[in-house]
Amino acid sequence: MSSATLLVADDDPVARDLLVEVLTREGYRVRAASGGEDCVRIAQAEPCDLALVDLRMPGVDGLSALKRLVTLQPAPTVVILTAFATMETAIDAIRAGAYDYLSKPFRIDEIKMTVRRALEARRLVADNRQYRHELHERYGVDKLVGQSQEMVAIYKLVARVAALDTTILIQGETGTGKEMVARAIHYASPRADRPLVVVDCAALPEPLFESELFGHERGAFTGAVMSRRGLLETADGSTCFLDEIGELPTALQAKLLRVLQERVIRRVGGNDPVPVNVRLITATNQDLRKLVEDGRFREDLYYRLNGVTIRVPPLRERREDLPLLAQHFLRKYAEESGKAILGYAPGTLELLSAYGWPGNVRELQHVVERAVALSSSGMILADDLPTEIRAETLAPPELPKTRMTLDELKRWYVNRALEETGGNKVRAAELLGIDRRTLYRILERDDAEG
Repeated sequence: MSSATLLVADDDPVARDLLVEVLTREGYRVRAASGGEDCVRIAQAEPCDLALVDLRMPGVDGLSALKRLVTLQPAPTVVILTAFATMETAIDAIRAGAYDYLSKPFRIDEIKMTVRRALEARRLVADNRQYRHELHERYGVDKLVGQSQEMVAIYKLVARVAALDTTILIQGETGTGKEMVARAIHYASPRADRPLVVVDCAALPEPLFESELFGHERGAFTGAVMSRRGLLETADGSTCFLDEIGELPTALQAKLLRVLQERVIRRVGGNDPVPVNVRLITATNQDLRKLVEDGRFREDLYYRLNGVTIRVPPLRERREDLPLLAQHFLRKYAEESGKAILGYAPGTLELLSAYGWPGNVRELQHVVERAVALSSSGMILADDLPTEIRAETLAPPELPKTRMTLDELKRWYVNRALEETGGNKVRAAELLGIDRRTLYRILERDDAEG
């Protein structure tokens, strides 16, 4: 039995009561607050160890409540809950002192694990602020979009590493948004006042690669009529993003390793070392470890680049983000084209959700851009989508061949609904015609029996 005191603040009575019920059964002493003001008042009157605070509440919202909670003596550890996960809110919450940041609809086992982990960290560290960073508040036009568990994990990782100078390796399939992640890290870092320098290693011809990356002196080769700074030198004081690092020629891998070790470059045809203060972020759609094993990539460089690895999942692994991305791109291209397009016609989003998206987010972006260009009405219709998307539909569910009890059939049907909605419990509950609390109880009972 735990002696920890917890505070749950949420204006949604269903979500609040569910959390209170689950955490009370875990042995915690739980207090409930219906809003931000109520949350702060209770915490001021009675010290608590951990507060789970919803981000969007009327009056005093979760972020305002968080900023007041962390000033208390003693201050509770705070976990922010939200159904509207974005890069900005994740960084704002962590910057303000939140221990963790979870998106709704949350999983019960995830809540339990997060609470245990937060309380353990509180016991081990008197003043637990490992997630706090002094981050710049400006971000470029390129923002990450999504509130799936995978994207929230990326938001938190970006917030943790942005203020550091450690090298970052971003892995993911083509079109997943690796450059977006690199931009998010740069524009949340102390180097944000200088432009991000982007180098596409796959696009540069090998004979020009060394000159482009390291620069050259006058007369270094035919056509070098004047000295020229390379891209690494241009990125001095800023961040250099090397996309598709697996395409870097072997000879240049050794030179890049020297730059990381010595923090100096030498231009082609030059002998003088040029100091550079540059943060390196790299990305690849290849398995660098496999390239190392095949002798195509230096092992020592791999370990220098792999300070922190961020994996960007393909769109098929975060389908619950697809409606958000589709709406995001629709607003972007409707605004650019000056068209008054209100949204997607019934059934159009379902077609988009059913498609496999081998080109990931980039393919979705191009499809929406094309649909906006073709649209002649105030809605995006199915006919505005490419043929291959209209042709691909979800297969109808097949009943299990084994005989099941009524309870087993109910759980099977709920899990089918979750599969169709990409794990989104709110949408699954709407599809089934039940409230979220009933859905949570069915799933919790299933977990208990499993």
